[in-house]
Amino acid sequence: MAREFQRGHKAKLSDLTAGRDLYVGVQIAGPGLTFDITCFGLDADERLSDDRYFIFFNQPKSPEEAIQQLGAQAGDAESFRVTLDSIPAHIHKLSFTATIDGAGQMSQVGPGYIRVVAGGEEVVRYSFTGAEFSTERAVMLGDFYLKDVWRFAAVGQGFDGGLDALLKNFGGEVAEEEPAPAQGAAPGFAPPGQAAPAPGFAPPAAAPQPAPDFGPPQPAPQAPQPAPAQGFAPPPGSTPPPVAPNPPQMHAAPTIAAPIVPPGQVPPPGQVPPPGQPAPYPGQPQFGQPPGQMPPAPAPYGQPGQPAPYPGQPAPYGQPAQPQGGGAAPGVQAALAKYREAPTGQRWTPQNPRLIRADLGVGGQPILARQGSMVLYQGKVDFSYKGAGFRGRITGNATGQEMQLMRCTGQGQVFLAEDAAELHPIELQGDAICVSAESVLAFDEGLHHEVRRIEGHGIPGGALFTMQFQGTGTVVVKTLGTPVVLPVTPTTFADANAVVAWSAASQVIISSQVRLRRNAYPGHSGETVNLQFRGAPGNFIVVQPYEV
Repeated sequence: MAREFQRGHKAKLSDLTAGRDLYVGVQIAGPGLTFDITCFGLDADERLSDDRYFIFFNQPKSPEEAIQQLGAQAGDAESFRVTLDSIPAHIHKLSFTATIDGAGQMSQVGPGYIRVVAGGEEVVRYSFTGAEFSTERAVMLGDFYLKDVWRFAAVGQGFDGGLDALLKNFGGEVAEEEPAPAQGAAPGFAPPGQAAPAPGFAPPAAAPQPAPDFGPPQPAPQAPQPAPAQGFAPPPGSTPPPVAPNPPQMHAAPTIAAPIVPPGQVPPPGQVPPPGQPAPYPGQPQFGQPPGQMPPAPAPYGQPGQPAPYPGQPAPYGQPAQPQGGGAAPGVQAALAKYREAPTGQRWTPQNPRLIRADLGVGGQPILARQGSMVLYQGKVDFSYKGAGFRGRITGNATGQEMQLMRCTGQGQVFLAEDAAELHPIELQGDAICVSAESVLAFDEGLHHEVRRIEGHGIPGGALFTMQFQGTGTVVVKTLGTPVVLPVTPTTFADANAVVAWSAASQVIISSQVRLRRNAYPGHSGETVNLQFRGAPGNFIVVQPYEV
């Protein structure tokens, strides 16, 4: 009976079957989608160091035929034969992938699977659906990998790029098509029988296409040549008649917003209006003001009207850069103007690197924030305790991912901060991100969040845990210091105490360096548990300059 694997499950092949000559079947389909199902033979560094072990439609087998692409059969969209005993020593992993050929995304696929059959009997199957993916155009389905013995892993990891990007991710190179040789005929017309097949990598060659039977006929060389029609070049040997220069396209030029100087007034040299918001000068009406009515004089800061410039703000166009309000010196309000609230109409607005404002009136849903993180609120806002339930408390206590939250509802603005930590709002559009509960300040209530386990061996407890947020909304992450965002590569390692967040599509492996010698004797490095990250291009990790 076949074993059903979930994403991330791994097992020794010897625990599944004693067979060494295996059949691998893949089923994946979607309305209007075409797929390329391939196998990558990777070395110990998980790189495609030998292009002969990239098995795809144009190279259906490896040199010694240990890996063969068999095509569609037995209800599978694609199938392979893998002879483990014949795989050369430098191949340590076989990665089976599916990519969309053309437009589309993996969320459109129906139920699919990858299965392993030995001796005509199915021994393991990993099933998936399009609901597990979003905008990815490829998916890594399953791996055979050598770790002392051959093992099988159900991967199910989405990949944003297509087949070319997946090939580059594994270290391969995409063969570029060479330009077709120049023809003797006029550009745009190729007489029958002279078309050469495209060189290099290409799908199966089709029959040469005849020359199009539409288009202007070739005029005789002696006939007078009229002006060539748009889109066609004159015949060879002819001299086109001179063409009068086209008048400048006035309406094709970009529009530049700038004040029109009235007669007799010239703007002072070196002064230009601020980009996008030209200030009115004497004699120019503001937008929406009746003609002939002069704009009011700027009022001092804090009074109705236009605020006076404060230190660091450029003076309006055409006005001298000195304090307003009858020449009086700047007061307390002018000195504090640069710390004013910054409303933008958005749901989440950073006021400075360590303070963020949430507008409950935008979006129409409450927010969940860490208890005690409110420093100020405006309007009618209600605060209530948000419990995790009995099961949630047990899970949080057992995993260290418990969050003490409060629910903010009503109509108003809530200002949040905690311990002067730097705050970073991250907007999710149906995707997911993993963040430690200790690094979460607040998030939209509509986001789904759950505890996620990071498997590992050789560390206390046997595993690490994190929180995964998924859906549409914003999660505010806090860091101690300015973080750095790094792309995920096969050789990306990070200290488990310094990692703040990472993309949920990344594959995380615990790399433990706990040793008795290092713990028992002085002079050890002090680094114990590291996380290794793997994933397709587009995946990332966020690391803070501080270890918890």
